[in-house]
Amino acid sequence: MTFKRTNPLALALLALLAERPMHPYEMAQTMRERHQEEVIKLNYGSLYTVVDTLHRHGLITVTGTQKDGNRPERTIYAITDAGTAELHDWLRTLIAEPAKEYPRFEAGISLVGLLPPDEALAAVEHREARLAEAGASLERLVEDLRRAGLPKLAWIELDYRLTLLRTERSWLTGFAGAIRDRGVDGYEMWEDKHR
Repeated sequence: MTFKRTNPLALALLALLAERPMHPYEMAQTMRERHQEEVIKLNYGSLYTVVDTLHRHGLITVTGTQKDGNRPERTIYAITDAGTAELHDWLRTLIAEPAKEYPRFEAGISLVGLLPPDEALAAVEHREARLAEAGASLERLVEDLRRAGLPKLAWIELDYRLTLLRTERSWLTGFAGAIRDRGVDGYEMWEDKHR
């Protein structure tokens, strides 16, 4: 049975267990503390499913249980040698090999001509404003992490996301300006189509 690399949560859990053995609740808490839920979808139902999958594939192993007060007993997991090899290979592949992703925005913007120009402009401006808010929030988070003394390597994905946000905002601003100025190539045809 081959492990399929389809769930980024599995990658995150392997990475956490490469640091030290943990129980699933601790894994989730650590991800939240590190703001990894900003990049990797996290919910408890899928967390336990992924832990079970990693265990079935021999990538993690049970090292014991922990009982804390009245709380239920928690199973502690650790990464195996096979899990470490999988983690490293998966990371190398993700970083080195570009893969076609299918972002929702790209799908929407590819069909923007189906909206009247004024509606398209409103949607683009709304998105740009939302990205400005997200960017400001992310900048505050990055500043907090810097002040806490965390090195950039610990939050490098936030730096990457901030760069993408700034780039997208710049593109949106330019596109909105081109719509306003009727400077989009094909604007007259676009406008005529919606009269």
